[in-house]
Amino acid sequence: DKTEHSFFKDHPDWVQRKISGEPAIFGGGTAFWIDEGDEDVWISPYALEWKKIYMERVRQIAGTGIDGVYVDIPYWMTHFDGWEDSWASFDDYTVAAFKAETGLEAKTDLKLGDFSDPNFRKWIDFRIKTLTAFMKEIDENVKAANPKCMTIAEIYPGYGEEAVRVGSDVYDMYPVVDVIAHEYGGGGGNAARKNPLEWFTYMTGMYTFRDFAEGKASWMLSYSWDEKQTVDPKEAIKNLALSQIMAGTNFWDARGHVMSGSNDYPTRTIINKWIAEHEKTIYLPRERINPLGVYFSAKTRDYFADDFYQAYTGVMYLLLQTHQEFQVVTPRTLASFKGEVLILPDVECVSDEEVIQFSGLLSSGKKILATAESGKYDLSGNVRAQNPIHQLLGVSDPAGHTIAAGKSLYLPGNPGKDYYQLARKIFNESARAGIVDEALQTAQNDFLKLLNENLQYKPTVQISASPFISAQIARVNNKIHIFMANFKGLKGGENPIQLPEQNVQVVFPGSAESKVFQLDYLGTTQPINVQYQDGKVLCTLPEIQKGAIVWIE
Repeated sequence: DKTEHSFFKDHPDWVQRKISGEPAIFGGGTAFWIDEGDEDVWISPYALEWKKIYMERVRQIAGTGIDGVYVDIPYWMTHFDGWEDSWASFDDYTVAAFKAETGLEAKTDLKLGDFSDPNFRKWIDFRIKTLTAFMKEIDENVKAANPKCMTIAEIYPGYGEEAVRVGSDVYDMYPVVDVIAHEYGGGGGNAARKNPLEWFTYMTGMYTFRDFAEGKASWMLSYSWDEKQTVDPKEAIKNLALSQIMAGTNFWDARGHVMSGSNDYPTRTIINKWIAEHEKTIYLPRERINPLGVYFSAKTRDYFADDFYQAYTGVMYLLLQTHQEFQVVTPRTLASFKGEVLILPDVECVSDEEVIQFSGLLSSGKKILATAESGKYDLSGNVRAQNPIHQLLGVSDPAGHTIAAGKSLYLPGNPGKDYYQLARKIFNESARAGIVDEALQTAQNDFLKLLNENLQYKPTVQISASPFISAQIARVNNKIHIFMANFKGLKGGENPIQLPEQNVQVVFPGSAESKVFQLDYLGTTQPINVQYQDGKVLCTLPEIQKGAIVWIE
């Protein structure tokens, strides 16, 4: 206020705005990064004069020969108090661009926040498309100045409704950048605050990001501990690194809500040294063997966020907690899916092209498990006259279902959403005690029955362990590996030390000459005693404290 010139004072037309005209300008105290006397303004990517200057700066930075350009953080202002439901921006530049693309007046032709309004859905699409195109343009300018320079986008939203609200969709953005740095927590706050189910949500997010990335790196700008907490920061850092390593993401240790420092440098050194010693095991490509596919539909998430988030996350909980091999399948990877069964967790929006590919899967002998309202809408969110998923699966009575062994299956119910809601009620208490709740066990067994008996899915690797162990099965360097993280006994804000998991039993395919090894998290590799029987290698693993990687040679 005391300076003659500021960004907003000189260029008020560049700034994002609410539909009321209120500008996205903030002062000291609004957020931790804004000091007293600072001006924090959020600019429209359609402010052409500003963008010309910005892209020139990008080229200048890349042209120095620097390794990467880090963009923190592209999104529409919808996260400060009073802006959460603004669906910004309604500045003149953005409104004009929307009209040029759709012919609609953003301020008058849509019902703000009403997803049943087709014009509002066009606004949702436009906002996401805009930020993806903005990052693509940054990358093009980076590469024009320095083809070897990496473009890194820091993105706060995960895979739920926050991506729609903010407009930065990591699924949409991975193809146009080199790396995404995910400022992602998965619920519950930092690592020291997380309860067991929040760790499974965090794992779900990371596995989702890894399959979105299609081989590109995923950096995790997550946080381990803050000074308000009494738990040991060393254990919190170890748990955070454990989860990231087992998910195949890149460990990033930072102090508080910053990008630098550490909550404990000696612990960071121990972790990074261990990662370096086992880098190939952790970071060589994890190839799928015979995964259960879980279909992620970005359009369904965009228009029906709450329903899809619960259905999708619940199915991922079930697969992780029953230790099944899985793969997150998307429209980009559907054609290359090699598994036997594809699960559609309330995938309400499907395109004609997706329907053709689903039909191709069925023709090749694969099976589909579709639930709830999968296929009800087209890719624009309009109700279809006939549900193509019902037609593909031969569903004549959507209110009922026929469970026929070995065939694809439609369920009018929503097992993913049901399990998500059940787990939120009872999983943490069960995990803290290390005792499996009967209701959890029943729900997991019912789900496995659908897979193993009704769909006749036969897993390549069988793991018998508590549902408090998260497991990923993959082939690394031509050897089958299992990446396990233990969240048993943890209690957010109180106890960061796990109850050990004992008597985990594993059945691998193999021969009488096969050998099995276990690499304990932050520990060393040891051989495991095995038994061979009818083409199977059976073993009982030593006690797992925080986590372990197990493989067969």
